[in-house]
Amino acid sequence: MTFLINVMNGPIVSIARELGFEGNSILEGLVVSIFIAGAFIGSISCGSLVDRLGCRRTFQIDMVPLILGAIVSAQANSLDEILLGRFLVGLGIGVNTVLVPIYISEVTPTKYRGSLGTMCQIGTCLGIITSLCLGIPSEDDPHWWRTMLYIASVPGFIITLGMQFAVDSPRWLCKVGKAGDAREVISKLWGASEVDKAIEEFQSVLKSDRSEVDSKWLELLEEPHLRVACIGGALFLLQQFAGINGVLYFSSLTFQDVGITSGALASLLVGLTNFAGALCALYLMDKQGRKRLLVGSYIGMAASMFLVVYAVSFPLDEDLSHSLSILGTLMYIFTFATGAGPVTGIIIPELSSTRMRGKIMGFSFSVHWVCNFLVGLFFLELIETYGVNSVYGGFGGVSLLSAIFAYYFIVETKGRSLEEIEMSLNPKLQGRKRDN
Repeated sequence: MTFLINVMNGPIVSIARELGFEGNSILEGLVVSIFIAGAFIGSISCGSLVDRLGCRRTFQIDMVPLILGAIVSAQANSLDEILLGRFLVGLGIGVNTVLVPIYISEVTPTKYRGSLGTMCQIGTCLGIITSLCLGIPSEDDPHWWRTMLYIASVPGFIITLGMQFAVDSPRWLCKVGKAGDAREVISKLWGASEVDKAIEEFQSVLKSDRSEVDSKWLELLEEPHLRVACIGGALFLLQQFAGINGVLYFSSLTFQDVGITSGALASLLVGLTNFAGALCALYLMDKQGRKRLLVGSYIGMAASMFLVVYAVSFPLDEDLSHSLSILGTLMYIFTFATGAGPVTGIIIPELSSTRMRGKIMGFSFSVHWVCNFLVGLFFLELIETYGVNSVYGGFGGVSLLSAIFAYYFIVETKGRSLEEIEMSLNPKLQGRKRDN
């Protein structure tokens, strides 16, 4: 679905020109922000949908606004129509960003959970690269954006059909009283030898839950859900204020300074660096663990930002200064992709309880979208007011703060089942385990 985000965002200049609002910064900003508004609503609503329908059906329902949004946008002949299309796409993306990590965490065997969770980041990189390649003809054809948006609806049809053959989460099946179906799914995905142990763990956790299938938002104020929700919100807040979207936005100007004037080429280089970092995360996630990767990633991001600040602030040879700026930018993107990018989406559902996973993820991603909007809104103004060195120095400082936060507040989840993690965080379950 990252493919759809980038296809929607890429040709904004062509869209503005054809629909008659080119040069109107307020309307161009509205076209961008309406997407984030939809994503915020989608994230908040996802938890209730997952509780009632399970991940598989929610995936299929979620494809409706994604497909309709892409088609409405492709056919748009007015500002109102493009706003409607982008809102629908944002709504679908908001649900999708919450849903994918939940589904992967709940159906994946414990020893592969981190690696398969990292596939989200790899999918993001491939989506960016694909959309960049798809956008090449737009340089010669000002109407190519419509074709791009029609193509962007295709993944929605594929997912809708594919999820018909996928399985429901065995944890959700147990929660809604379908233990027999859960046994079949576990036997298929994890092996017959894991069935009895897994069902026993599921039921030991579910016994402490309330009888209603659908969790309530007010339960987030109870422990341990409150603590996990605060950690989830803080992780996304720190991730966004560490500056990833600002650095990605400003990277094209950095590349222009060294003679790379093609925005598509600069973006492709950034995308390949991101992809290389995600491949490293795929290899290391279940070997080094989430906490170590997260701390190391933020330290690397801080060092990268300080390198750019050094290159910009101190009197150096111009070529050397530009080269260090490029090196710092690429190091930042690479280290982000090895930890801060994938780990944040992986560890929050791992720390969440079975009952409240959807709500906690919805809350955490709503924080993500709000912070994403704020960074986009104020980034250029901060650059103009304080300069690149001050803003990037701030990003480096937040990255260091993020590393300290991860070191002291993140619990390692590598090699532990979701139920083991939940029992370790919930005093009630710890007491029951000792009694047994």
